[in-house]
Amino acid sequence: MNSEKETFQEENFVSKSLFYRFSQLVGFLLGARFFVAILLTFALYVSTFFLFNQEESFRNFVFDFKVHGIIFCTVLSILSGGIINQFYDFEKDHIVKPFRTRIQSFIKQKYFLYAYLALSIISLGVASFISYRVLVFFIVYQFFMWFYSHKMSRILIVNNITFVSLTLYPFFGMMVYYETFSKKILLMAIFLFLILLCIDIVKDTLTKSVDKTFGYVTIPNYFTSKNTKTIIISLLMITMAVSMKLILKTGTSGFMAYYFSLGLFIMIACIYLLLNSSKKSKFFTLNILRFWVFVGIIAMLLNGIEGKL
Repeated sequence: MNSEKETFQEENFVSKSLFYRFSQLVGFLLGARFFVAILLTFALYVSTFFLFNQEESFRNFVFDFKVHGIIFCTVLSILSGGIINQFYDFEKDHIVKPFRTRIQSFIKQKYFLYAYLALSIISLGVASFISYRVLVFFIVYQFFMWFYSHKMSRILIVNNITFVSLTLYPFFGMMVYYETFSKKILLMAIFLFLILLCIDIVKDTLTKSVDKTFGYVTIPNYFTSKNTKTIIISLLMITMAVSMKLILKTGTSGFMAYYFSLGLFIMIACIYLLLNSSKKSKFFTLNILRFWVFVGIIAMLLNGIEGKL
């Protein structure tokens, strides 16, 4: 009888230990925004090969270890940036993201900081082996990710522009690396900047009161609801204008032409939802725009494959 009881206690202890370790892993992945990093890595590979590097063959691209090294450093920098951001936003996330902070509580904050330092150092170490220019590029990137989390995330308008700029910074680096400058790429960059800016401002409308409590001066908690709505709708209308320019003036064809054409209707749908000031409509708008960015990556991939065939 005692033997069975001891066996049960041992099994129970093992199961609790495994659950604890699994929770620690999930907490770390969420804290580092691992899944966001995966999506950005996928987007970087697609845009690098099919947009910035159209002359090189797939074989040469696969064995271009310098490019893979830059993307590897980017991923580590994104992970470290996610960690330092959640470190500074920890109190706010307790209210905004209770489930995620509950999972993250299985790991002490000091271990997140150790991970942040380790990822940053490894990233800069690999970058130094590639070239001194790449090293400087990532020093600037990591500094501004830290400075954004530490200070800039609380400053009106600067917070939104900096967040979106940091998201696009690796893509800008690849564009410079391949010296791929054209009107089409510039307009696509403006389109992506505007849609990401809309996403960030809409996201802020959902955390308006919490941001104000913790001293984050955002567009929704500084301006009236009517003015905030006007700003977002104006940005969506400018995005529509850029889409039309891409379709009519740059010779965009294939899946990307369909993407920008259908995007006009997506923007109109988002404007219609925003005219309804309910929290549910803002949530739908946020997720529609996020999904549309992902659709854009897939459209670029399919367009690139079609062009290579």
